[in-house]
Amino acid sequence: MMIERCKEILAKPFLRDFRTLAGLWLLLGVVAAVMKLPSHNNFLVFRGSFWHAWHGLPLYAAYPQEHWDINHYGPLFSLVIAPFAVVPEWLGLVMWCVALSMFLYVAIRRSLLTTRQQLFVLWFCAHELLTALYMQQFNVAIAAIIVLAFFLIEKERDTEAAFFIVLGTLVKLYGVVGLAFFFFSKHKVRFVAALALWGAVMFVAPMVLSSPEYVVGQYEAWMTDLVTKNGENAESLMQNISLLGMVHRVTGLQFSDLWLIVPGLVLFALPYLRLSQYDNKGFRQTLLASVLMFTVLFSTGSESSGYIIALVGVVIWYTAAPWQRGRWDVALMVFVFVLTSLSPSDLFPAYLRREWVQPYALKALPVSVVWLRLCWEMLTKDYAAGNHAAESRAAAESTAGDQKL
Repeated sequence: MMIERCKEILAKPFLRDFRTLAGLWLLLGVVAAVMKLPSHNNFLVFRGSFWHAWHGLPLYAAYPQEHWDINHYGPLFSLVIAPFAVVPEWLGLVMWCVALSMFLYVAIRRSLLTTRQQLFVLWFCAHELLTALYMQQFNVAIAAIIVLAFFLIEKERDTEAAFFIVLGTLVKLYGVVGLAFFFFSKHKVRFVAALALWGAVMFVAPMVLSSPEYVVGQYEAWMTDLVTKNGENAESLMQNISLLGMVHRVTGLQFSDLWLIVPGLVLFALPYLRLSQYDNKGFRQTLLASVLMFTVLFSTGSESSGYIIALVGVVIWYTAAPWQRGRWDVALMVFVFVLTSLSPSDLFPAYLRREWVQPYALKALPVSVVWLRLCWEMLTKDYAAGNHAAESRAAAESTAGDQKL
């Protein structure tokens, strides 16, 4: 009864109008920035990376007189953040949060997801977006970059896909997961050449702010910083909110993450062997969902704000299947929304968050269950089954009207 009631509410034209969602996502960017105006340390770190590069100062040193954290993004980021650093601080913060929000919105809207899928992503992930925007981090952009890389390859625009993969890699390394879509490319030589070209261009791009020697030195310092940061993540309650961190904290055991990462990589890679499924859109989109979730679940650097990446993947998993989802799948989506999305907020009981969710990294639990179910489906299901019905629904949605922003 409740599900039917929810369907009735969501069927209202106002809630299905993309102008409504565009306004909501833009507003979330503004709200997050305004709420963080009194204290926005992460943005100060990001803003500082531009000015430090401009003055030839180390990018990975502590500047306690400016902020209390250290920059962990690549030297290219000092150029990316430049437009937001040269304006007044408050304006830069607002512009940055809005840019992150709208970047992901546009990535979803310009994808090949159906109208239904886009609506589901934009509504379901709105709360998680706000959580991510509060931290002002690049994770929102990483979600957009992965989605764009996949769908640009689907559209045979491999050069543009390579641009975003290299951008994400040289800012936060996460972008490298876009290479997982290599086997779906119909122009593999062009794709590899574009990766090399954009890699060279973006490697030298920060040199417009300083000297070649400085930039090369900062890339070396970045690698050292990432190794150090990886060691620190295991000790921080706010870091390693991943499948890796959850297993360590729940069991209380200390062991190499490779005992989890290697089986995870095997599970992730096995669906690639199902070559006969490559022609099925649902199979390819489910792999995209797997990449989005894997990126967060198997990284020691995962934070609460990074789950905007995973939740986009969860929705794509749910909607990409050409078969009818059952009650257990619906229950999983509710589980994800309540424990993963709501747990960091005041809508979730503070006692449970403080005593259970944070200490045991339980934010990762629902997404881990979804990812394991996804792996099972990709290894056992025939994604050709039901394709005709799915395509008919997509055609009906298109005919009904897809309101563009």
